[in-house]
Parts: sequence; structure tokens; C-alpha cells
Amino acid sequence: MSAGGERGNTVAERKIEVINKFGLHARPAAMLSQRASKFKSEITLHKDNIEANAKSILSVMMLAAEVGSFITVKAEGEDAEEAVEALAKLFEEKFGEE
Repeated sequence: MSAGGERGNTVAERKIEVINKFGLHARPAAMLSQRASKFKSEITLHKDNIEANAKSILSVMMLAAEVGSFITVKAEGEDAEEAVEALAKLFEEKFGEE
């Protein structure tokens, strides 16, 4: 994670491995977008050379992130660190899948 940005905004990012069995399919993408939408920060997901708006389920699904792939979660804004932590937790909990 790193700090900085304009007007006191914080920038935070974390590289996360997709560990749930089916990757970022519709249900996890919806969960991620709903969680991201609760934050004021701008939040993007990066996989390979693709960038997705974390607050858009369709954008998240366009990443086609399968199990074993890596995604970088990046947030910029007053609650950036909290946003990255909250989204990382979803991945760590495998989106509630077994």
C-alpha cells in the first residue's frame, strides 16, 4: 500500500490471488461491486492489461479472472485503505464459497 494523491487523498493497492473455486463469476462479481459501491473512493481492479471499475458488475466480469489469477485492487480517495481491505477480505473468504 502507498499513501499520497491529491488534496490529502490516499492511494492504496494490493495484489490478490483469486482463490475461490470458480473465479470471479456473476455472484462474486456482484458481491464485489456491491461492497465497492459502499466506499467514496474510486476503486479499480487490474488483471493483465485490463482495468475494471470495481463498482460495475459488468466491468468486473469482463476481467474473466479465473482461479489462480492475480488481480490488483487499487483505490484512491479518503477511504481508500478501508476499501482495499474490505475487497481483499472478500477474496480471502472465497466469496463465501467452499
